[in-house]
Amino acid sequence: MSLKFSIIVFPGSNCDQDCRFALQSFPLAQTRMVWHKETFLGDTDVVILPGGFSYGDYLRCGAIAKFSPIMNAVLSFAKKGGYVLGICNGFQILTETGLLPGALMRNKNLRFICDTVRLKVVNPQIPYTHNVGAYRATTLQMPIAHGEGNYFIDPIGLQSLQDNNQIVFQYEDNPNGSLENIAGICSENGRVLGMMPHPERVCDPLLGGTDGRVIFESLLHS
Repeated sequence: MSLKFSIIVFPGSNCDQDCRFALQSFPLAQTRMVWHKETFLGDTDVVILPGGFSYGDYLRCGAIAKFSPIMNAVLSFAKKGGYVLGICNGFQILTETGLLPGALMRNKNLRFICDTVRLKVVNPQIPYTHNVGAYRATTLQMPIAHGEGNYFIDPIGLQSLQDNNQIVFQYEDNPNGSLENIAGICSENGRVLGMMPHPERVCDPLLGGTDGRVIFESLLHS
């Protein structure tokens, strides 16, 4: 199925073109870059909030980006059941807007981490992961690059995530101190996904791997 992807570009985004490049390798994917000052998404199927340092990460990561004009359209799109994927800084923006619960805090060691991690796919049944079984085992390898990837949520919120199968990815070797090794979570309906690892950076063998392709393949074959 052909899908139209809208990639939101904030001042300080640095993975927007990576996402576009990765998606262009899928014949069924159409991409459009959307500047943060726009107020209308147009005809789209999936919104991507890419990684980077939106607004220089002033105040808190994602704290200013949530006030961008385009975010009202993104919130409305998500509340109507649209697909929204937040990667790294995009995940931080999703928690700031309340589209996903919890918060991303400073890494436990208080240092920026740039590494490759192994991920356990905890929920392989949402639109972003349902093709994992056909692709390979339920462990994926992806890069991370963040200073604030330490996921936290209160005990009641954690119980809700567990009860509703909203924990999608967990680190095999927790690099940042995240509660319950959480690397990615989704909304209750499974249509909004936030993840700290970067699938767009492992969509080409020349870049060291293709495990990230399964995320986009799953969406395109939903």
